[in-house]
Amino acid sequence: MAKYDYLIVGAGLFGSVFAHEANKRGKKCLVIDKRSHTAGNIYTEKVEGINVHKYGAHIFHTSDKKIWDYVNDLAEFNNYINCPVAKYKNELYNMPFNMNTFSKMWGVTTPAEAKAMIEKQRKEANITEPKNLEEQALSLVGRDIYEKLVKGYTEKQWGRRATELPAFIIKRLPVRFIYDNNYFNDRYQGIPIGGYTQICDKLLVGSEVRLNTDYFANKKELDKIANRILFTGMIDEFYDYIYGELEYRSLRFETETLNEENYQGNAVVNYTEYEVPYTRIIEHKHFEYGAQPKTVITREYPATWKKGDEPYYAVNDEKNNALYAKYKALADSENKIVFGGRLGMYKYFDMDDTIAAALTLAETELK
Repeated sequence: MAKYDYLIVGAGLFGSVFAHEANKRGKKCLVIDKRSHTAGNIYTEKVEGINVHKYGAHIFHTSDKKIWDYVNDLAEFNNYINCPVAKYKNELYNMPFNMNTFSKMWGVTTPAEAKAMIEKQRKEANITEPKNLEEQALSLVGRDIYEKLVKGYTEKQWGRRATELPAFIIKRLPVRFIYDNNYFNDRYQGIPIGGYTQICDKLLVGSEVRLNTDYFANKKELDKIANRILFTGMIDEFYDYIYGELEYRSLRFETETLNEENYQGNAVVNYTEYEVPYTRIIEHKHFEYGAQPKTVITREYPATWKKGDEPYYAVNDEKNNALYAKYKALADSENKIVFGGRLGMYKYFDMDDTIAAALTLAETELK
């Protein structure tokens, strides 16, 4: 007899939600993670009294009241609103593109003036059939916005020049003709007071958790002790890359504690010049309105992924989606194993999407 109903590989948000739902239904779960902590990429660590987002900024936002209520049962959320600032050379612009952005860029004051300027630049670009990302962006917002706020940032993110990237990556660029710096349109938004780790730890109550445990190093033994397996790691790695490697983008973080109260005055400042190697600086205390005497900042550097690196983003172009389809066909033929999360499903998920997908899987798996 197997000792556990479920072996859950990955103690991040997806695995933790599934473990919680399975536990509620009387299932016995073993949750393992190769890292030394729970919560995956939403892990927060306290430094100088500040909850530091160790794997990049995470701002919870959703329009789904069911999901909002779900997370609010696990933590108290503050009323943080994401209003990033973009820095281009010595110029600062509000994001997303809105009337504050246009007023600073062109000196305009009305939506009609801003629309006219964008339309003028779109016509000057004279692009009817964009052949690459640069032409697509120019055809949508014109040269000023593209060159100052899109071009360098996008090239750093993807590790390729905009003229070498396919046009379909940017289907649209959100432009708002109102004075509103709220980045998200969702009804609900905030940061859990005390950080995100507590959410996963509460979800994992009732499950056995083993950290510093590599599934592949212990696969033979682990596979035997559970009736079912939920795998939230890389699907191509699970199948030993038999069809080849899927592409990912990775990130590198440089975090430092500064002996000053306030470094940049905002939680998120994007650096849109290509010559600046990082894409943004996070000042963590501003997520929770901190007044600590010191501050902690993180510079975020995009990186090309290679085996052994941490994969952060799937590269969902046609080539990789076709390759993923081959792996998914293998996954669909499995009797004992199911796949979940952004790596198991090779898909970008916001946190609310992750929870929704885990709840959907729980509904079908745990009938």
